[in-house]
Amino acid sequence: MCLRNPAYRQGPQITHISLFIQVWLSKTELKMKTLKSCALFSFALLACGNSGTTENTNPLEDKSEPALTQYVETLPLNTIRLPAGFKIDVFAEVQDARSMALSPSGILYVGNKDKDKVYALKDTNGDFKADKKWVVASGLNMPNGVAFRDGDLYVAEVSRVSKYIGIESRLDNPPTPVIVNDDFPTEAHHGWKYIAFGPDGKLYVPVGAPCNICEPKDEIYGSITRMNKDGSGREVFANGIRNSVGFTWHPDTEELWFTDNGRDSMGDDIPSCELNYAPVAGMHFGYPYCHEGTIKDPEFGNKRPCADFSPPADKLGAHVAPLGLKFYTGGMFPGIYKNQLFVAEHGSWDRSKKSGYNVSLVRIIDNKVTGHEVFASGWLDVDSQKAWGRPVDVLVMPDGSLLVSDDRANVIYRISYKG
Repeated sequence: MCLRNPAYRQGPQITHISLFIQVWLSKTELKMKTLKSCALFSFALLACGNSGTTENTNPLEDKSEPALTQYVETLPLNTIRLPAGFKIDVFAEVQDARSMALSPSGILYVGNKDKDKVYALKDTNGDFKADKKWVVASGLNMPNGVAFRDGDLYVAEVSRVSKYIGIESRLDNPPTPVIVNDDFPTEAHHGWKYIAFGPDGKLYVPVGAPCNICEPKDEIYGSITRMNKDGSGREVFANGIRNSVGFTWHPDTEELWFTDNGRDSMGDDIPSCELNYAPVAGMHFGYPYCHEGTIKDPEFGNKRPCADFSPPADKLGAHVAPLGLKFYTGGMFPGIYKNQLFVAEHGSWDRSKKSGYNVSLVRIIDNKVTGHEVFASGWLDVDSQKAWGRPVDVLVMPDGSLLVSDDRANVIYRISYKG
């Protein structure tokens, strides 16, 4: 307004004011450019800092995927035969579903054998089907075995056991594994492992024979070992075991029962796969000298008589490939199933007429097997000799239902009873 007054249009006053305005505008423009440059530089730093990182910067981000899809509708569940009153459904889809372990919070962990992953499953709405699935480990070497203890997930690969500390709160961003013990043999033949914590608090880890039939020089082969949960104090608990991929403890006696896969190349009908009972440490179950308690091995049988060894508690049949097993401790099934043993039979691969591909029930009284029978069947079409599923492991859920994993159909079933 002053500049419009004729009294101020001439003389040094206008010159001074004009210079002041020009200087002020120049400094303001410089500040704006500086602020703009700083903002661009800060943005570039943020962009560079975020490039290439895989860390989950949002702890609330849900990285799970659906545990069930329309795939389950393609499975011929109607072919599965069960006793009256029982029903089978699909609990979750898991590629190469193998051994299972349940945490106290209800999260189910599942290992792989032919693939490289470990999964976590959760039923979030209580409908007895898993809703969410996470990959909690990948890039592993036959991570068949899983166990859970004191908030940590233990995973067995061929030559090592690792643990994932505090896994329950890290499903979306799993922790880096900590090595528990990496001093197991490296052979892939029978190298996959089932693991479980026993009533004594020790972690039991089997080591299969690195062959169909051979006489291993190191006692760790063909054994079940046990060690402290930190990996120390490893010892052989039992040996003379060709390849055990499942064991459990009686709920009352807390004594060990385990399956063992019989050798191949002796014909369709011998030797039988075994169910064994090991109430104490130090027992020898015959491999490679004696099979199913009475049959001398054609290559090594003359070295030691069958009388030197502990016979099996039950002969489950040749080539049926028994794997996971559990005593039934739930309250859903009828009373006749209480403390009886369910066994997953993976099924034969080299028998002229296939055997196994079932879930069997072994009846036990006072630590003696009184008989066994097929509980669930239908994964194998006997006429065509084609199998669409292969049971691997079994697990009793808190509600009393029975889970069964299947590495061919890539699912986990839930067997329930309504009467």
